Amino acid sequence: MNTEKDFSPLTPNIVRALNDKLYEKRKVAALEIEKLVREFVAQNNSTQIRHVIQILASEFALSQHPHSRKGGLIGLAACSIALGKDSGLYLKELIEPVLTCFNDSDSRLRYYACEALYNIVKVARGAVLPHFNLLFDGLSKLAADPDPNVKSGSELLDRLLKDIVTESNKFDLVAFVPLLRERIYSNNQYARQFIISWIHVLESVPDINLLDYLPEILDGLFQILGDNSKEIRKTCEVVLGEFLKEIKKTPSSVKFAEMANILVIHCQVADETKLPNDLIQLTAMTWMREFIQLAGRAVLPYSSGILTAVLPCLSYDDRKKNTKEAASACNHSLMKLVTPEDDEDEEEEKSGGAGSPTKDDSQQKTEADSNDMLNASQESVGFSNISFFTPASADRPQVTLDLDGIVQVLDRHLHDSSTGMMTRIAVLKWLYHLYIKTPRKMFRHTDSLFPMLLKTLSDESDEVILKDLEVLAEIASSPAGQTDQVGSCDSTDNKLELKVPESAKPGQQPKTADSSPSTPSMNSYFYKFMINLLKRFSLERKLLENRGAFIIRQLCLLLHAENIFHSMADILLKEEDLKFASTMVQTLNTILLTSAELFQLRNQLKDLRTQESCVLFCCLYRSWCHNPVATVSLCFLTQNYKHAYDLIQKFGDLEVTVDFLIEVDKLVQLIESPIFTYLRLQLLDVENNPYLIKALYGLLMLLPQSQAFQLLSHRLRCVPNPELMRTLDESKYMDSKHQVVSKRASHSQIDYNELLQHFDLVQSKHLEVRHQRSGRASDHPDRKLL
Repeated sequence: MNTEKDFSPLTPNIVRALNDKLYEKRKVAALEIEKLVREFVAQNNSTQIRHVIQILASEFALSQHPHSRKGGLIGLAACSIALGKDSGLYLKELIEPVLTCFNDSDSRLRYYACEALYNIVKVARGAVLPHFNLLFDGLSKLAADPDPNVKSGSELLDRLLKDIVTESNKFDLVAFVPLLRERIYSNNQYARQFIISWIHVLESVPDINLLDYLPEILDGLFQILGDNSKEIRKTCEVVLGEFLKEIKKTPSSVKFAEMANILVIHCQVADETKLPNDLIQLTAMTWMREFIQLAGRAVLPYSSGILTAVLPCLSYDDRKKNTKEAASACNHSLMKLVTPEDDEDEEEEKSGGAGSPTKDDSQQKTEADSNDMLNASQESVGFSNISFFTPASADRPQVTLDLDGIVQVLDRHLHDSSTGMMTRIAVLKWLYHLYIKTPRKMFRHTDSLFPMLLKTLSDESDEVILKDLEVLAEIASSPAGQTDQVGSCDSTDNKLELKVPESAKPGQQPKTADSSPSTPSMNSYFYKFMINLLKRFSLERKLLENRGAFIIRQLCLLLHAENIFHSMADILLKEEDLKFASTMVQTLNTILLTSAELFQLRNQLKDLRTQESCVLFCCLYRSWCHNPVATVSLCFLTQNYKHAYDLIQKFGDLEVTVDFLIEVDKLVQLIESPIFTYLRLQLLDVENNPYLIKALYGLLMLLPQSQAFQLLSHRLRCVPNPELMRTLDESKYMDSKHQVVSKRASHSQIDYNELLQHFDLVQSKHLEVRHQRSGRASDHPDRKLL
């Protein structure tokens, strides 16, 4: 430094001492400067004061010489001390050169700069607040300083500044938030500690409402929550907890929508194995739960984003139990927000009264939207990326359910093979809930959802299949899908009446408030569902073998059992794959004869007392003809013993295979089961049931001398002599005979000759197909004669 330069009003001695390498000499010079400035203050000579500060800043603090910079820093601190309460008038000139030295490469000089600023701030107190951003920016750099002494000095300054902000009511939060938003994304551990400590302080000051600016810093807070330092994570947890308490106290002033997207993002962590990420996700999910409960229906426009975040968490194991429970609460709360009012169209909401569409109009619209496509083409549905928390219409004042977005999220999770079981169950519960609460709007999505719902029937989990069947049953029975189309059994003049049970059947739970109301008939989707279900059984034989009976039995509980059997029989009548038709009939017949769910239907068929039961019998019979043994068992069930005998007589013309004999064996076992107790008791009335005995003997003659042969033979040996069974009271005997005759009279409307002709026709088709297969097999060069 040029010592000959004029530094007045600083004396040459002061200038030399300020440039000295010894701290003690620089300190003496600082005392002289303090004395000099005090005189200028007493004289009210602000010009000279500014001149002194300007010299100390430009010629010393910003000098290239390190000792000069140190002298300038201690001189500026001395000026501030001398100015006292008047230092606020010169703070900009005092602070800026000191802050510049925070960037110096010399750690000792950075320490002196920190010390100087501490003295300046200590004197100015609240007057430094207009310059808070400059001070905060400088301190945030020193907080991450590698030198422990500098860091220690910055902590003292930091505490002083926090005390000043806490005491003052003039803190400019609006000006500070942009800087906070920028600095909060620092990855440095010490900088993060500094930032989170300041947010904690500001949040605790009653006069500072940081909650209004929470959307701007919430993402950064969640970033800090993932820090590797346990102490920083703990502090951040406390800060977020305080914010959440405040949100609960004043929910009306909270900007839920602006923060919801942030929560959605942090509910989905990239690496779930790291503890900080687990903490982030749990905290975000906890916040999400509170947001849904506090904001209520206001979150409905953003429900697709919430579900995107929540659904995967439902499949977590016990290691993330808390996150799973929070996600489950979110899911449950969000589902409760969907109500029937969400099924109203925009036009209805706007027009309100006279101009609103009638129920019939809306039903016709639903029919038009949902017509035709349900053919189980099973083409995969494409998905675009979902924009989280994007309302359907930003300028619409009323709350609108983002149904299209929700369905897209649900469909995507069903298509994703990695989706966990509990998530799949939740998805299906959502679909069921939406069909209950918003059926008209949901039927617009039915055609796209239907193939995946059918595919889900192949799921490994029984619980998933049950929920899937509930959704499909609701689609098939909802009034919103009602059309005039109904199926009918071919070769009969009677339409297939699709009914809903008036009361719960055995094993069926009563409908709750969330259940679909009973309807007078199934809708057009029912028949399409049955067609596609049978098609799926045909394409996936393992599904039929492993889950076919389970699926059909559950459908009999969810829908009317008569509907299921009547429609399936009708469809199988047109089935071109005769082998599948035979297998399917065998499956249906086993279910009909053995399942507790079919008790009511068995009783309906047992006596054929009504025209409806006769129509059902004829429809089943025509399809059952694909399987001769099943046809005989149906005749046994309906007490058509003469017809059973006539059928068995025709078995001599059929190709008796090992599979055929196995089916006869199973029928014998069934005859010994509780289902056919009434049949066995009728063997006591020999004279009135001769064809029953003949039919059983016919089965006996078909069987090889196996265990089933011995079983049936022993049963027939127990048939009593009719003469011995006659009672002395001939009138009672004649009464019983009359009852049997009258019972048979109800069968008179059935043309049994025509049914036998139909049986012959079907069996001839089966024989032709077998011969064709046999011919193809014999033509194969590698085929060996067995």
